[in-house]
Order: sequence, then C-alpha cells, then structure tokens
Amino acid sequence: MSYSQIEELKSRIVEIQQKIDRAARNGGRSGKDVTLIAVSKTVDISQAQAAFDLGIHDFGENRTQELKSKQQAIPQANWHMIGRLQTNKVKDIVGKAVLIHSLDSWHLAQEINKRAQNLNIEMPVLLQVNISGETQKAGVDPADVRGFLDSVGELTALRVKGFMTMASLSSAGEESRPVFAELAALRDKFKEKSFSQVELKYLSMGMSQDYEVAVEEGANMVRIGSAIFT
Repeated sequence: MSYSQIEELKSRIVEIQQKIDRAARNGGRSGKDVTLIAVSKTVDISQAQAAFDLGIHDFGENRTQELKSKQQAIPQANWHMIGRLQTNKVKDIVGKAVLIHSLDSWHLAQEINKRAQNLNIEMPVLLQVNISGETQKAGVDPADVRGFLDSVGELTALRVKGFMTMASLSSAGEESRPVFAELAALRDKFKEKSFSQVELKYLSMGMSQDYEVAVEEGANMVRIGSAIFT
C-alpha cells in the first residue's frame, strides 16, 4: 500500500473509533469496552497487515479458507469466524479462530465440540440468534435460546460466550435499534442464570451501517468491513 492509502486507512480507523467512543458514552460505557473487529473478507493480506500495523488486532472472516490463509500470514492477530459455518468446515476453524460468532444450530454445536475434544481444547462460540425473524437469515429462534443454553453442558469442550445477531441488511442506523435492543434484553434475561459452560459476556452486533446504534444498545463487539476498507 502507498503512503497516502495507509494515511486514508488510518483516518477511517480513527474516525470509527471516535464514533464508537461517543456511542459507548451515550450508553453509559467506555469505548475501551468495545472490540472493533475489522471484517477483512474483501481485502488482501497487505491491507489487513496495514490495519494491524495501525492498531487493529481483531479481524473477521466469512470463509474458512480466507481465515486460514490470513491467520497464517498475520498470526499475531485475533481471527474471528463471523460467517455461516458448514459442519464439514469445522475442522478448518476450531483451534484457529479465537471465537466462532455463528453457532446457529445444535448439530453444528455437536460438531464443534467433537473437533475441540479431539484437539483437547475448549472452543469459545457465540450463539447466533435470529432476532429479525427473516427466513433467509441463520440463527436460533429467540424462543429456543433457553433450551439451547440448558443443553450446552452436554458438550464439554464448548464455551458459549455470548450472542450474535444481524439486523436486516436493508436497515441502517435507527431502523436496526429494535433488533439490537431485543438481543441485549435477551442477554440480560439469561445473564444471571446458572448454565453450565455459559458466560454471556459478549454481544456481537452492528456492522458498517449501524454499529453506532449497536454500541448504544450494548454491543461490545462490532463487525466493520466497508467503513474501514473502502
């Protein structure tokens, strides 16, 4: 990347972090409580490396092969699997991603657990919840979350660390607020209950078009791609 391109990237990152700080203050928190995950699925390794050099330490990928190759190139970064994960790709992700954001079924949970057991590790995941109710979106129905959490103790290598959701891609800003507010309420509902191997620490919600609203509603992980890598 050229000097001017790096400077432009730096400017965008600084602006996003400032907006996160402001949104967090509006929600009564500190921006330091929010992890900015740069979604690098559309960029090459050199751009991801430049973002890392500018202080971004967490990256999100939608595809298993892209995550593997970029994780090998920049192993110091934290690589998150944020896209839909097929069961036959679990072996490529468990042990490489620091966090799987897209656990969307019990069958997938079983496969992740099996692979983690084989590697003798614990695998942190987020339960994807389909708050918007759109049929094309993956995720557990909100009404089924309690039963899922009740059963997680059967999967000894799995650790549910929180929830993830996506608002409608056609929504922006305020239009996304009800979805984010509902997921935060769901987390609050179950946070103090005792589930084996469940710690509802993270809310992963908000993308380039609506991350400020997500942070105001309690997100402590935001997944931002196009606003960083224009």
